[in-house]
Amino acid sequence: MADPSSYRPKPGQIPDSPGVYRFRDEHRRVIYVGKAKSLRQRLANYFQDLAGLHPRTRTMVTTAASVEWTVVSTEVEALQLEYSWIKEYDPRFNVKYRDDKSYPYLAVTMNEEFPRVQVMRGHKKKGVRYFGPYAHAWAIRDTVDLLLRVFPVRTCSAGVFKNAARTGRPCLLGYIGKCSAPCVGRVPTEEHRELAEDFCDFMAGRTGAYLRRLEKQMMEAAEEMEYERAARLRDDIEALKKAMEKNAVVLADATDADLIAVAEDELEAAVQIFHVRGGRVRGQRGWVTDKVEEITTGALVEHALQQLYGEETGDAVPKEVLVPALPELVEPVQEWLTGRRGSNVSLRIPQRGDKRALMETVERNAQQALVLHKTKRASDLTTRSRALEEIADALELDSAPLRIECYDISHLQGDDVVASMVVFEDGLQRKSEYRRFQIKGFEGQDDVRSMHEVITRRFRRYLAEKERTGEWTDGETDGESDGEIGNGSTLTEDDGRPKRFAYPPQLVVVDGGQPQVAAAKRALDELGIDDIAVCGLAKRLEEVWLPDQDDPVVLPRTSEGLYLLQRVRDEAHRFAITYQRTKRAKRFRAGPLDDVPGLGDTRKQALIKHFGSVKKLRSATIDQICEVPGIGRKTAETIAVALAQAAPAAPAVNTATGEIMEDEEVGTPETTAGASGEPVTAGAPDERRGQEP
Repeated sequence: MADPSSYRPKPGQIPDSPGVYRFRDEHRRVIYVGKAKSLRQRLANYFQDLAGLHPRTRTMVTTAASVEWTVVSTEVEALQLEYSWIKEYDPRFNVKYRDDKSYPYLAVTMNEEFPRVQVMRGHKKKGVRYFGPYAHAWAIRDTVDLLLRVFPVRTCSAGVFKNAARTGRPCLLGYIGKCSAPCVGRVPTEEHRELAEDFCDFMAGRTGAYLRRLEKQMMEAAEEMEYERAARLRDDIEALKKAMEKNAVVLADATDADLIAVAEDELEAAVQIFHVRGGRVRGQRGWVTDKVEEITTGALVEHALQQLYGEETGDAVPKEVLVPALPELVEPVQEWLTGRRGSNVSLRIPQRGDKRALMETVERNAQQALVLHKTKRASDLTTRSRALEEIADALELDSAPLRIECYDISHLQGDDVVASMVVFEDGLQRKSEYRRFQIKGFEGQDDVRSMHEVITRRFRRYLAEKERTGEWTDGETDGESDGEIGNGSTLTEDDGRPKRFAYPPQLVVVDGGQPQVAAAKRALDELGIDDIAVCGLAKRLEEVWLPDQDDPVVLPRTSEGLYLLQRVRDEAHRFAITYQRTKRAKRFRAGPLDDVPGLGDTRKQALIKHFGSVKKLRSATIDQICEVPGIGRKTAETIAVALAQAAPAAPAVNTATGEIMEDEEVGTPETTAGASGEPVTAGAPDERRGQEP
C-alpha cells in the first residue's frame, strides 16, 4: 500500500488548465482516468489527509504509485480524451457500464451492394444502419414481416443470395412478393437501394410524408379505375399503420429524444435508456455498474452519455437528451454532444408534462432492473457456490459456510437499542429465520457490549436446545427463556424434529470492526463454543476482520465472496434499523390507553371512535364508557381509574412533519406510520419470528 505523499507532484508542477490525468500502480497499469477543468485544483483533492477522503478514493490513491496528466485546450477535448483513455486502458477504479443483457437491433447493411435487413447483436459495424435496441428478436421479425410487403428489401444471407443468382431462381420470399429479388435481376441495384433507403426513413420515424404519398397514389389509382393497384396500396397503408401501432405514441409533439434514468444504491447503479423517435418508443436498453468510486448521479449520467454516444454521429444522437441529473460541467458535455450530432443538442431535466411522466416510467424500469440484477446475481447457483468457496478460502475455514448469521446493532443516540439477526443459507436469504432483540442488560450506547449480550443470548439458547434434544449432555447451561428466539417456548416442530433455528451457523458475521468481532468471540468463548467461525465487515473500506488479528483480510473488489458478505451485512442493517424505527415511532405515539391492562386494539379503536378523542374519554363517566360495544362495567372502571391516574402527557410531536399533535391524535390504536414511513401496529411483540418486523 503506497503513501500518496511519496508520488505527490509539487504544486507548481501541475498546470492550472483543463486536462486529463491518469493514476498508475506500481506495475505501470492505469487504474484511474479523470478529467478536470483545472488540473491543479482537482489533483490537490486527491492528496489531502487520507481520513478526509471517501473510502474508495482512499483505496485508489493508496493503490496508485504515480500520477501523470495531459493538458488540452478545452473541456470538450478533455471529455473526448477521457472517453478514449477509459476505452483503451479499462481502469479498474472507473465506472464501467455493462449491458444487463444482450439486446438485438434491426440492422440494414447499407455498406453492401444489395443492402440486407437482418437482426444483429454485438458491436456496431461501420456503414450499417441500426434501429432499436429491441427487447426480443421476435419483435424485430414481426415488424420486418409487416414492412416487407411495402419495402421488399433483401433479407437472405450471402450464401442464399449467391445460390439464387447462380441458379436464376429466387427464394420463396421472391415468389410471394416480400422480396424484390435483386439476386435474379428483377430490380436494378439503384432501385433496390432506394427501397432500402425508404425502409430506413420509415424506421427512423419519418412516416407521415410516406403515408400521405401512398394515400395520394391510392386515390389516383382509384380515379383511373386501376382498382387492383389501389387495393394493393390500401393494404400497404394498413400494413404500415399496423407496424406503427406496435410502438405507442408517448410524446405527442413527435419528439426525437433519449431518456436516461438511474437507480442506485451504495454498491451498484442501473441505467435505463428509452429511445424515442417521432414520439414513439423505438428502443430500450439498460446497463449496470459497480460503484467503485465516490460518484454522484450527475457523474453517472455523464459516464452513461459517454458510453452511449462516444462512437455515434449524425441522427444516432437525438436532438434532445433528458436526464435525471445534470453533469457537473453541463456546457462541455452539451457541446460535445452537439459536435457528435452536427447540430444543436438539448441536455436537460424534464420538469412537467408528458416528458416528465415518461421519465418516471423510465425510472421505474431502472429500479426494477437493479432489483432484477441483484436477484439474478444472488440466485445464480454457480455464483453463490463460488462466493461461499471464496469466503472459506479467505477466512481459512474447513468448508464452505452453508449457514451464515449476521448481527447488527441499531439505536438513536443510545435510545431504543435493538439488534437484528439475519440468516443466509446456501447464499440465499432465509427470512423465516430472522430474529430481533431488545438490549436488556444495560441502558445507553455501547455497541460492543450490546453485541456481546446478543451473541450470548442467541447461543445460550442454542446450547439449551442441544441439551434438550440429546445432542449435548455434558456440563450445564443456563436455559433462561428470555423470549428473543422465536415466539414461543417450544423449540421443536409438531413432528418432534428440532426447529431449524436450533441449527448452528458455520460463520457469524458482525457489522463492525475489531471491537465488535472481539466481543462476539468472547461471548462464544464464555459459552465454550469453539467450532463457529467469527468475522466482521467494516463499512469504511469493506475490510474483513478476524479475531486476534491486527490486520484485516482484504478481498478483491470484484470478489463474489465480498459481494455476498456485503449483502448479508446490508440486510442485517436494514432489518435492525427498521425495527428500531418501529419501536421509536411506537414510543412517540404511545397514549394513556396503551397502559390499560387487558384492553386490546379492537376495543381501544371502538372507544376512540365512540368518544372522538382521549380527552373526551377522560371526562366521560363509567356509565357512558359502558355504552361502548364490548366494554363491560369492570373494564370501564379500569379505564376510568387508569385515565384518572395518568398525568397529562407532554405534547406529542409528529416526527415526519414536526407538528405538535393534540390529544385527539395521540393514543389511537389504528395502524399508523412510523418515522421510516413503514406501518407500525400497536401491540407488536418486541421480538418475533417471521418475515418483516
